[in-house]
Amino acid sequence: MKYILLSMRPKQWVKNLFIFAGLIFSHNLFDVYLLTRVTLGFSLFCLAASSIYIFNDIKDLERDKEHPDKFKRPLAAGYLKVNKAYGASVVLGTVALLGAMLLDLSFFLILAGYVLMNLAYTIKIKEIVILDVMCIAFGFVFRVLAGTALAGVKPSDWLIICTITISIFLASSKRRHEFALFAVKVNKHRKVLADYSINFLDQMISVATACTLMSYALYTVSDETIARFGTKNLVFTLPFVIYGIYRYLYLIHRKKIGGNPTSALLEDFPLFLNGLLWLGAVIFIIYW
Repeated sequence: MKYILLSMRPKQWVKNLFIFAGLIFSHNLFDVYLLTRVTLGFSLFCLAASSIYIFNDIKDLERDKEHPDKFKRPLAAGYLKVNKAYGASVVLGTVALLGAMLLDLSFFLILAGYVLMNLAYTIKIKEIVILDVMCIAFGFVFRVLAGTALAGVKPSDWLIICTITISIFLASSKRRHEFALFAVKVNKHRKVLADYSINFLDQMISVATACTLMSYALYTVSDETIARFGTKNLVFTLPFVIYGIYRYLYLIHRKKIGGNPTSALLEDFPLFLNGLLWLGAVIFIIYW
């Protein structure tokens, strides 16, 4: 059980907090009923994601043994047998989907779509250049859509656009980190890296960075946003987004980290503090 829990990658559950975006930006954060529904959805999403993580570890078992960090994972290190890992993956996925079906039909369909997309990613798409990055990015869109479905609100176009752009930024940064780490033996770690280059990935990151900053800036000053929240002050959260993007780029280029956004957020105090300040500012401006 200990090694199954480790294989579930609890740290990665931070990504699933995107499910609360729709609740926060729809003015419903303090609605107890909706908050309970979204929290349950968050828990089920974590189980589904963990099911995929374990399945991915099974598929990448031999490559993970060559990785300087991933060789410590229970499967790669030999602490967890493949048959038990398969069993855990199936059980987690089944519980997540059954729970989603009982909670909300729309949420179930979105979660099922997320699971199917990630199965396809693990089996084939992660070997297809550009589509691999887009697939990672759309995983965050599924999270946001799941949250809006449970909160009973229509997802804002701006919310979807901002989610896509920041997700592509993070996914491109992940690939750049991997390429820099395995420049000599890219095929051994991940076949698709052979189709990338540092310059190409830097171009992708530059475009995603500009799109993220511009889409968020336009969102804060749009007539729709001002009418919804009754204030123009959301624009004052823009400096936190700018700092967060630039800090992450600094970690990638100067500190040679950034392959794992969750670890970067949790382990880099300035980035973590900036995230908390941004969230606090957003909630304060929207609700008070």
